[in-house]
Amino acid sequence: MFSGLRLQLTLLYTLAALALVGLVGGGSYLVVARYFQQVTDLALRHKMAHEFHTLNAPLPADLASADRDWSLIRNEPGLLPRQRATAPLKEAEAVRRAVAYHGGGTPKKVEREVKHGREVYEISLADGTEIIVDRSTGAILVEEEEGEEWRGEEEAPLRPLPPSDAPLAYDGELAAIFVLPLDARGQVLFNPNPAAALLDPDRQALEAALSRGSDERTVSLSDGQRVRLLTYRLTRSDGPAALQLGRVLSDQDRVLWQLALGLLFLGSLSMVLLGGASWWLAGRALRPAQAAWERQQRFIASASHELRTPLTLIRASAEVALRNVGLEDADQRELLGDVLSESDHMRRLVDDLLTLSRLDSGQLPLTLERVEVAPFLAEVQRQVARLGAERGVTVTLEEASGAVCADADRLRQVLLIALDNALRHTPSGGRITLAARPQGREVRFRVSDTGCGIAPEHLPHIFERFYRIDPARGRASGNAGLGLSIAQALITAMGGQIGASSAPGQGATVWFSLPRR
Repeated sequence: MFSGLRLQLTLLYTLAALALVGLVGGGSYLVVARYFQQVTDLALRHKMAHEFHTLNAPLPADLASADRDWSLIRNEPGLLPRQRATAPLKEAEAVRRAVAYHGGGTPKKVEREVKHGREVYEISLADGTEIIVDRSTGAILVEEEEGEEWRGEEEAPLRPLPPSDAPLAYDGELAAIFVLPLDARGQVLFNPNPAAALLDPDRQALEAALSRGSDERTVSLSDGQRVRLLTYRLTRSDGPAALQLGRVLSDQDRVLWQLALGLLFLGSLSMVLLGGASWWLAGRALRPAQAAWERQQRFIASASHELRTPLTLIRASAEVALRNVGLEDADQRELLGDVLSESDHMRRLVDDLLTLSRLDSGQLPLTLERVEVAPFLAEVQRQVARLGAERGVTVTLEEASGAVCADADRLRQVLLIALDNALRHTPSGGRITLAARPQGREVRFRVSDTGCGIAPEHLPHIFERFYRIDPARGRASGNAGLGLSIAQALITAMGGQIGASSAPGQGATVWFSLPRR
């Protein structure tokens, strides 16, 4: 009993912990996958803004915002021109722009002076580089050698690669993007990429971009690689009709696959550890209940054994006294008859309690052997038919075939319990049917009656101990409500199943199945 409960608690604890691990692991995987997608999409839009600016095409607002977001996230100048400062640039901001434009470095010296009529910051870096920042516009200035004339450059010139005198840091996200300039028919006009593109233009993405202005989707190549595509309709009347940018996601998929394997390994390891911990915790929690249950079973078994001897003596004494009472003393004979009847009832109750105690503790001996169903049921029907005839109830045997692996005495006990219940609830003139039929690997026994039936609210509880549909009637008839509980325990111990079906006024059927021999 407690072994099954311990297993259920272990499964409950393990499933709860596994759900938590799955939630954390799945959430981590989704966060990483979402991060990859957002970075890829932002890089594609940033690169698309670069291409628009290179082609001198009007820039859509969403691409301009993507360029600004890229600059803020990467802490580096964007590729698009920025607006001039509305207020004089502070020294700290000038240093930040100079370091970002240079691609890193440590500022060593900052001087504020006026050159060629402009107020500037001259910033010296630790590697010897000197960068001049216009204080009014925030632009990076380069002093030309000839004529000492000034040539101003925007802080973020839009070029595939920054100029050699102010290099930007290499970015793998941008380098992995390929560009396809397309005409309206989807033909590639020229190849601006260092190497050949990995795939042909996607016609569906092009059609969607031409109709809606832009399109963003993920496609799969023939070798299973995924590619993220961004397609924009060009805002110039001349030149390409659209630009299609793509990035192969094989590196991201590889990282996600490794992450999934790692999470799966950690989840499996966690499940094993949590399963062991749950088993130990469930055993520790059930230990006091197990000890109390074992003490109760020992008490019931001891009490049953102790009660059987005095009950036997009481019944024997009542029988001797009944034989010595004359026929004329009717009152004494009636009293002694009541003593015998109650002694028999107490003896059956003690036997039932002892049987249940042994079943609960797994100490009831069972002799499993081959039992031929037809002759076995015929013998049971013959014995019960005489009791039924006394009550005006017909007991018949219908189909009976097959053989089962069971304890013959316990199988007879189960059948007698079911037949006794049927006799109790079948009025005179009714009919009880006993049958058995092979079904697959089992033989299904059935005891049906034409009695008053069982109400739906009582049907789920009839196998509970001490449960009686009519308590008053049960006490009057000597029924303690243990019969079907014992039958269920015996059938389960022999490897079978038991159940019941009924409807008020239409009789009841108790069925059970046992393995075929």
